[in-house]
Amino acid sequence: MTTALGRLMVRVGEDIPVRTPRTPAREAAERELSDPRYHQNDPNPIQQTLAWLGNRIDDLFQTAAGAAPGGWIGLLTVVAAVLLLIVALRLRLGAIRRTPTTGGALFADTPRTADEHRSAADRHAAEGHWSQAMQERMRAIVLALEERALLTPGPGRTADEAATAAGRVFPAHAGQLSAAARTFDDVTYGGRPGTKREYALLTDLDNDLRHAKPHLAAPAGSRG
Repeated sequence: MTTALGRLMVRVGEDIPVRTPRTPAREAAERELSDPRYHQNDPNPIQQTLAWLGNRIDDLFQTAAGAAPGGWIGLLTVVAAVLLLIVALRLRLGAIRRTPTTGGALFADTPRTADEHRSAADRHAAEGHWSQAMQERMRAIVLALEERALLTPGPGRTADEAATAAGRVFPAHAGQLSAAARTFDDVTYGGRPGTKREYALLTDLDNDLRHAKPHLAAPAGSRG
């Protein structure tokens, strides 16, 4: 009897599963998963961040494609149209910026002497800043004529007006003066970079005018 009862209890014990309490089981699982062997191939924080950003961007495009007529094709069409518009505007604005204007005043800052402008031109030239050097040299040319009383001072005078007036005083140099004014406008208002050769031409013109004999019969200082 006792033996039969014991065999029955063993059989019943074999049929009943062993149950581990919930909290110890969770802690055991966490300890097991914390083993470094399970995390050797995990992405680093930077990779995780990039993956997250990629998912967000993908979600954004998916949402935009769903809202755009025609789905992805419609979205790509809209993006292409926007890019073409940006390129067209950039080309148009660039062309406007490069268009020379001749309405700007020759002198925009505090008045200086011709020699001061020459010194500034030489400093810019020594540094290879040809545009600034050409601007200062052109101002020196006009101021030198004003200082010699060959031109009437005109604070709002443009380079073209100064060249026209100076051309009446020095007819032999009228063409060079007109070309110098156009170069000044191209560099100052047209956005075209100056060159070493152009600066050399302006310097030669400045030196020639300093030694040239003026044609005093012409009305000095008249504005063209």
